[in-house]
Amino acid sequence: MPALKLGQLFPNFGAESTKGYINFYEWQNNKWVVLFSHPKDFTPVCTSELSKIADQEPIFYKRDVKFLAHSCDSLKEHLAWEKDIIHYCWGMPTSELPFPIIADEDKQIAKMLDLLDASSSQDQLGLTRALYIIDPRHVLRFSLHYPATTGRSIKEILRIIESLQLTDRMHQVQTPVNWTVGDKVLIKPNVPEHEVKKSLSPWNRN
Repeated sequence: MPALKLGQLFPNFGAESTKGYINFYEWQNNKWVVLFSHPKDFTPVCTSELSKIADQEPIFYKRDVKFLAHSCDSLKEHLAWEKDIIHYCWGMPTSELPFPIIADEDKQIAKMLDLLDASSSQDQLGLTRALYIIDPRHVLRFSLHYPATTGRSIKEILRIIESLQLTDRMHQVQTPVNWTVGDKVLIKPNVPEHEVKKSLSPWNRN
């Protein structure tokens, strides 16, 4: 399948996970979703990511965001890894992570989403460290592929989601470089002045 483009409908799929069988559209349930793939269970960078996401999950939950992890390891490996993460990294009194990890042993989802890393050997078929943000209408709003050696920034994921949610509510605005919640926003050039004064008076703007 060709690489997905922003604005396209994200494909539905079914898969086993650490929280049971998932039909993606049904599981999404009108929420925002951050779907992120990782190259391999029990590896240092991936472990650091899942640990941090688990720690920060309540912040995203308040913004109607669900996380869904993916790799081509087995469900048995996922469950064992989950215990390791909780015991050694997260340190919280719970028996499971607050999000599912998809088991994609046959690589069908990886192939569908074009997640195979061309820089890895053909017999290994390694995964990219991909990240997708999908809105409640199943539309792909953001995507980024990281090299296997580079962990993702959870702060940046949150910043992107907050920007998307704000600009969905207020169609006249855009967020500038390094924007975070509480900063001034920009008005789109094609918005008439009278509409700016009428609709955006409670908001900070340039």
